[in-house]
Amino acid sequence: MNSFKEGWFTETGVLNSNTTNLSIRVDQIIHKQKSKFQDILVFQSELFGRCLVLDDAIQCTEKDEFSYQEMIAFLPLNSHQKPQKVLIIGGGDGGVVREAVKHPLVEEVIMCEIDEAVVDVSKRFLPFMSGAFESPKLKLLFEDGYEYVKNHKNEFDVIITDSSDPKGPAECLFQEPYYRALFESLRSGGIICCQAESYWFDLPFIKQLHSKCKGIFQSVAYGSTCVPSYPSGQIGFLVCCKDKAIDFSDPIHKFSLKECNSMNLRYYTSELHTYAFRLPPFVQKVCIQCFPFHKTLTNYT
Repeated sequence: MNSFKEGWFTETGVLNSNTTNLSIRVDQIIHKQKSKFQDILVFQSELFGRCLVLDDAIQCTEKDEFSYQEMIAFLPLNSHQKPQKVLIIGGGDGGVVREAVKHPLVEEVIMCEIDEAVVDVSKRFLPFMSGAFESPKLKLLFEDGYEYVKNHKNEFDVIITDSSDPKGPAECLFQEPYYRALFESLRSGGIICCQAESYWFDLPFIKQLHSKCKGIFQSVAYGSTCVPSYPSGQIGFLVCCKDKAIDFSDPIHKFSLKECNSMNLRYYTSELHTYAFRLPPFVQKVCIQCFPFHKTLTNYT
């Protein structure tokens, strides 16, 4: 594998090939295989702990995965009045499911993962992420999530797309027809949340994504989180509401410190929920969020 050299793993499968690649010292290769859809690798690092890599792109590490999983789950869940039925597309490592089933209002989670091998690997080698696969709230399906949403109209309160980068099998999950299918699969007031890349390296891509969704959904916003093992250490989420004007920066459900502790939340707080949508001016020029504290920036074009 070209990603390995003298005991180091160097990420080569990122979306933007011009970025500085992250290298991590490898203490032990735990597992590697080629599934029907992708190359799967698990290795041990002294700094990052267990690391999951798909097609030479880091998906999650034990050190920082919760900053991604908690935010992609709770940004939409806490923006919805009553998120009872949730659909997760992708997320085979189990992290998003782990967070979604914690929410006290969530009653049912359907998860569509196209690659059963990723779930199997997570169960075997990533126990800190895969425990919620045993949750009674979860129904796990191994099928194409895009096809699933096309056949389930007006059914879900929240849909979360936890996909890899927009290439290969995940490319269709970043196209306009997919977002229209998500729109139709939502109930009234429904919300989607999708992985939306880093504004440091992928701003033109984010602009296209934002524009596509603005033509479909009533409210669209880009929220951000910090994940040290991802390119630039930052990644974002596109959050959209079907048919209501929403201030995504003001969560409906605000967790107390006691509630955060009881759910073992290590990154997400109601305050960080708000700050996730406070973007630098150079990003707001691309993704204007029409929230109260952004009114002074509405002259950006």
